[in-house]
Amino acid sequence: MSAATAAVGTQGDATPYYDGVVKNFVLASVFWGIVGFLAGDFIAWQLAFPALNLDLEWTTFGRVRPVHTNAVIFAFGGNALIGTSFYVVQRTCRASLFGGAGFGNFIFWTFQSLIVLAASSYVLGGSQGREYAELEWWLDIYLTVIWVCYLIAFAGTIMRRKEPHIYVANWFYLAFILTIAMLHLGNNLALPVVFFGGESWWKSYSLYAGVQDAMTQWWYGHNAVGFFLTAGFLAMMYYFVPKRAERPVYSYRLSIVHFWALIFLYIWAGPHHLHYTALPDWAQTLGMTFSVMLWMPSWGGMINGLMTLSGAWDKLRTDPVMRFLVSSVAFYGMSTFEGPMMSIKAVNSLSHYTDWTVGHVHSGALGWVAFVTFGSFYYLIPKLWGRRELYSLKLVGLHFWVSTVGVVLYITAMWISGIMQGLMWRAYDSLGFLQYSFIETVEAMHPYYIIRAVGGLLFVLGGLIMVYNMIRTIRGDVAAGEAQPMAAAARG
Repeated sequence: MSAATAAVGTQGDATPYYDGVVKNFVLASVFWGIVGFLAGDFIAWQLAFPALNLDLEWTTFGRVRPVHTNAVIFAFGGNALIGTSFYVVQRTCRASLFGGAGFGNFIFWTFQSLIVLAASSYVLGGSQGREYAELEWWLDIYLTVIWVCYLIAFAGTIMRRKEPHIYVANWFYLAFILTIAMLHLGNNLALPVVFFGGESWWKSYSLYAGVQDAMTQWWYGHNAVGFFLTAGFLAMMYYFVPKRAERPVYSYRLSIVHFWALIFLYIWAGPHHLHYTALPDWAQTLGMTFSVMLWMPSWGGMINGLMTLSGAWDKLRTDPVMRFLVSSVAFYGMSTFEGPMMSIKAVNSLSHYTDWTVGHVHSGALGWVAFVTFGSFYYLIPKLWGRRELYSLKLVGLHFWVSTVGVVLYITAMWISGIMQGLMWRAYDSLGFLQYSFIETVEAMHPYYIIRAVGGLLFVLGGLIMVYNMIRTIRGDVAAGEAQPMAAAARG
C-alpha cells in the first residue's frame, strides 16, 4: 500500500486512512471553486453592462448562469463535501474507507466527468427546459449511479467502524447523502420521448406539469439548500471547528437536538418560494410555518458552534483559519434568521422576485458555505501533505479580509437594490397607476449591480490568494519571517 494512497492512523491507531482520495477532492473543489467564482463575477458584470454578453450564444447570461450555479454548488461544494466526509468518517470511525482507494477514485473521476458533461450541456444549449430536456435524462441516471457508489463508500465505512459511537458529523453527512438521493430521484422523474410517440432516446419529458411541477421543483430546490448546502456543511462545522479550536463540541446533546429538529422541519419549507401563486393557500401557509420554526434549530446549531470556542476566544486574534470558521457560523446564523423572516407572506410580498433574495442566497453561499470550506481546507491541507503548517498564515488573514469585504459589498448592494425594487414595483401615483416603469427600476439598480460585481471580484481575488498559499504549502515552502510551530491539529 503506497503512501500516496493511504496514511496510517494517528495516536497509536494502525488503521490505514486513504487520504489520496481526499487530496483529489480537495484539489478539485478548489479548481472548480475558482471556475465558478469567475463565472459568477462575469455574469455580474454582464448584468451591470449587458454589452458584455458579446452576442455569442455560448457566453450569454442565460447559458453562463447555470454553469456558475452548478459549478459553485455541485462542483465546488460537492467535491468539498465528498472529500471532507471521506476524511472525517475514517477518523471518527477509526476505519479505512470502504472499497479502498480504488473505489474512492472511481467516485472521484466519475463525479468530475459528470461536472464536465453538465457544464458542456449548459454552454452548448443542450438543456432546453424541464419539459423537454436533451441529454439531461442520461446525466440524471449517471449521477444516480455515482451517488449510490458514494453512499456505499460512506455507509460501508460507518458499518465497519471500530469506534462504537457514531460522531454527530457523520449523522449530518449521512442525512445529506440520503436526502439528496431522494430529492434527485423524485424531482427528475422523466420518460424519453419514445414513450410519447417520438423517435429519440436522448430527449425526455418530465412527469410533472403545472402547479404540481412548481411544488416538486421547490420541494427539490429548497431542500437542496437544506441538505446539500446546510446539513453537509454543518457536518464540516461539527468536525473542523472543534479540531481547530482544540475544544470539544460545546453541547453534544444540543447537536443531536439540532440534527433531528433540522431534518424534520426543513423538508416541509419549500412552499414558501411559491407565495401568491396558484399553489393552494394551505400549502403556502404550511411552508411559511415550518420555515419560521426552522429558526430555532438553526440558531441552536449556531450557538453550539460559537460556544465551542469557550475558553479559546483568543484564537480569533492569533489564528486566521479560526476566523474563517467562526465567521462562517455567524453568517449561518444571519442567513437562517433572514430566510424564515423572508418566508413570512407580508415580507415576501416585498422581497420576492427582487435582488433581496439574491443577497440572501449569497450571504449564505459565500459567507457560510464558502467560508466554512476555506477554513476546513486550510486545516486539512497541511495535514494531507504532511506539512507543519500552512505556507503563510498572513496570507490566510489577507484572504479573510479581502473576501469579507467582497461579501459585505455584495450582500449590502443586493439588500438595498432589492428593497428599492420591491418598493418601486408597488408604488402608485394619486390616480392609481404604477408610478415607475420597469425600465426605470432597472436603471435605478445599475450602481448597485456595479458594487455587486466589485464585491464578487474581491471574492475571486481571495480565492486566488488561497490557491497560491495552497501551492506553496504543498511544495513545502515556508514564508519568510513566519514561525512554523508544530500545529496541535497535526497530532489528531
